[in-house]
Formats: sequence, C-alpha cells, structure tokens
Amino acid sequence: MTREMRELQPADGKTFGFYCCGPTVYGPAHIGNFRTFVLNDVLRRVMEVSGMRTKHVRNITDVDDKTIRDSQAAGMGLTEFTEKWTARFHRDCEDLNCLKPHVEPSAVQHIPDQIALIEALIEKGHAYSAGDGSVYFKIASFRDYGKLARLDQQDLELGKTQNRRANADEYEKDSISDFVLWKGRRPEDGDNYWESPWGEGRPGWHLECSAMSFKYLGETFDLHSGGEDLKFPHHENEIAQSRCACGGEFARTWFHPRFLMVDGEKMSKSLNNLYTLEDLENDPGATAMEVRYVLISAHHRKQLNFTFDGLHAAREALGKLVRAEARLAKAAGQDGQAALSYKELCRLEDHGVFAPALAALNDDLNTAEGLGQLFKGLRTAATEGDPGVNWLGFHAILAALGLLLPDLGDPEAPPEVVALAEKRQEARATKDWAGADAVRDELKKLGWTVKDGQNGYELKPL
Repeated sequence: MTREMRELQPADGKTFGFYCCGPTVYGPAHIGNFRTFVLNDVLRRVMEVSGMRTKHVRNITDVDDKTIRDSQAAGMGLTEFTEKWTARFHRDCEDLNCLKPHVEPSAVQHIPDQIALIEALIEKGHAYSAGDGSVYFKIASFRDYGKLARLDQQDLELGKTQNRRANADEYEKDSISDFVLWKGRRPEDGDNYWESPWGEGRPGWHLECSAMSFKYLGETFDLHSGGEDLKFPHHENEIAQSRCACGGEFARTWFHPRFLMVDGEKMSKSLNNLYTLEDLENDPGATAMEVRYVLISAHHRKQLNFTFDGLHAAREALGKLVRAEARLAKAAGQDGQAALSYKELCRLEDHGVFAPALAALNDDLNTAEGLGQLFKGLRTAATEGDPGVNWLGFHAILAALGLLLPDLGDPEAPPEVVALAEKRQEARATKDWAGADAVRDELKKLGWTVKDGQNGYELKPL
C-alpha cells in the first residue's frame, strides 16, 4: 500500500499466512497467469527453505460471468465445466512443480460465507439492496477506497457523486462505481443461482476472496498476491469490503508480479501469442521445467519478455546444471545418490558456497540474481569448503527455485560425428592404427569419445 520495502515476518511469530488469487476455471491458464502462480510458489519455497513456516491459501473461481457464459456455450453444467478446467490447472501446476497450497477453497463451496459477509456490510451501512434483487457496496462509505491502486482523487469523487453502479464482475479503471456484492438472478444465468435473503442470485466476483481469506487467515494476514492487473478493481474492492465487514488491517503486504510480454508485445488472442503450457510442449517441444526456468528468470517487478530464444537458453542452462551436479556429486562422494527430501532441505543450516544464492532470493525475491549466484557457486563448489555441504546446499537452492533437473540421457551424435566414427572404423578394418587414432583425436575435439565392442562401436559425449 505504501510502495515501501517490508521484511516478511509472520504477524503471529509462528506461521506466515498468505493468500493468492487463483485461476478462474473457464479455460486453460496461459503462461502469463503462471508467471504469478510460479513466483508465488518460489516465494513460499524461499521462506520455507529459509526456515519459516507458511500457510498458503489459493482460491478457485468457479462461478462468475465467464464460467457461466462459457459453460452454457459448451452445453455443460457449471460444476462439470469448472471441474474439467480445475483438473487441467492442477495438472499444469504439477508439471511446473508448484507446491499444492495448504488450502484451496472454491467460490461455490463458500457461498454461505459470502452471504454472511454481505449481511454484515448491510448492517454496518456499507451496502444496500437494489430493486432488481442485487446488493451493492457503497464506496462513499469507505474513505480509504482507491489507495492501493492510487486512483485519482478527483475521478474518485466524481464516481461517488454520480452514484454509478457496476454490475459486471470486471470493468475498467475509469468505471469508479458502487460494485456488486450479490447479483440478482437473470435469464442469462440459467440454473446457476442460489437462495439468499435478497432473493435468488449469485455472489459477485470480488466477494469470494474476502470471505475465504477471512475464514482461513483471519481479519489481518501477512501477504496478499495476484497479477498486477488485479490491483483495480479486484483488490481495491477486496480491501473495502473486508475492512468494512471484518475489521482488521486485511493484508499487511502486497505482492503483484508484473505482466509477461511475448516477443515484446502484450499477450492477446488477436495476436495469437497467448500460449498455454500444452502449446509450448507441443511446439516447439519445450518441457515444463524449461518454461518454469524462463518464468523465474527475471525480477518479479520487471516485465518479462518471453521468447523462444529464451526457452532455448533455459534448456542450455538446465543442461549445465545437470552436468555441474554430476561433477559436484562425484567430488562429494554422492554419485548416484538422491538428495535429501524437500522437508529435510528446508531444515539445512549450512548452504556452503551457495549461501549467497539464498541470500539473493531473500533480498526482494531476486530470482535473476539467485540464478546468477547459483551458477557462480558451482565454479568452486567441488574445490572450496566441504563438497558434501555444497552438494546439499546446491539442492536446497534448486528446491527454493522449484527446479527439477532433467535426465539428459545420451544425446544423438550429429551426422559429422557419425561420419568420423565410420571413417575410424574403416581405418581399423585396414589396420591403419595411426589413422584411427588421428580420427579419435578429431572426435575428442568435437566433444565425443568412441567405445569399441564386439558388435561395433558406441559414441558417447565427453
């Protein structure tokens, strides 16, 4: 709210409670959505690897304008439709190695809680019912409205005095209006309605997060997160209705990762650059870990420009980490051994030469610097300090970043390497041992070695 840097500590001294606005499940989440979810995952992991307990709450929006509209267009019931897309979201999260939230409530499951919150707002004079069975929040009753999004005070006063109402779940910043808490039943809603003291209808989109954060984290909690596009109206409305109905400070800290661009342009359906994880896995054949690496490669307060070159660089970087881990494991006497479990890595106190990487992550969640320090530590991890401590510290940083190292296997030899190997075989067949040795040296220069056997030869990368 103040735009100041704040140290993250649990208000109760025990558990850091934070709420992340989750997906609206009317289609597959795209990589722009996942930048926020992955960075929230890194935030949680860094705190846990640093020894802090967390309580992570992330909601599922399974009733709003879009879910109702698209479920009816698909000829499906709302529950069947949203469960389908919720399952897809969970699969993508698992592929991206995101930890499951401790609590994942849905809007439909908490309609009674939302009705109770509206009743409290009406009783305290912050909400009123309209003639169509809808209930609206009266923004003129909350003097701090607009502070998070830094709304222009003159425009804010104009919006209040005109007594405009916004019945849509989402609207633009210039529509400063009393916002809907309960939407009276309309023909286009079909069978998607619930009973309430104001008649049949359903909750407005902004209400669910207030009801669920209050239920699972209390009237004041440590951090609230979501994409930067949610500052207004969603988070602004959450603050107003929560503080007026529940009291307390609501969120002590806010975390809004910046937008993701694609090839320097904003993601949009019209530009055909709104990629899902499945899109990138199919073409250009990226892995989920390569996508995750790209999503954490820039600081959360900087726009990330997503490119296919960036995906290629991520593949190379992960390959370097695999090879470096193998060298470090050998130096530590841990060849072929699995590292400690995530919970065990969270209890480590000594991270060896990788302590600066964790320090960078703890400094404003600087993932770009954290990755840089990870590679820097690998230069000396096998020779400086205790290789065993460094090996565990390396895996702790991977755990904090949520990176799983791929199994590279043996790559296929390129045609020029195969041609040289065949040339060597011909030399050996004519007992031209000097020629065969010369070709072997050429292969080494290209990064390959050849192993002879009874049934021919086998090429191996050095």
